Amino acid sequence: MMGDSPNSSAKWSKYSIEDGKLVRKQEFCPKCGPGVFLGVHSDRKTCGRCGHSESA
Repeated sequence: MMGDSPNSSAKWSKYSIEDGKLVRKQEFCPKCGPGVFLGVHSDRKTCGRCGHSESA
């Protein structure tokens, strides 16, 4: 059931507030731009939107 436990892929977990400012914790996709995060895997980072991949 959704919402029962913390989810590391939840959007709120990718941001924090420091000194009253919003800070983004993860990298954005260089092709898609701000707002599209790269998914972090054990051996690479990938964009779920365009398929861009970077080795880790």
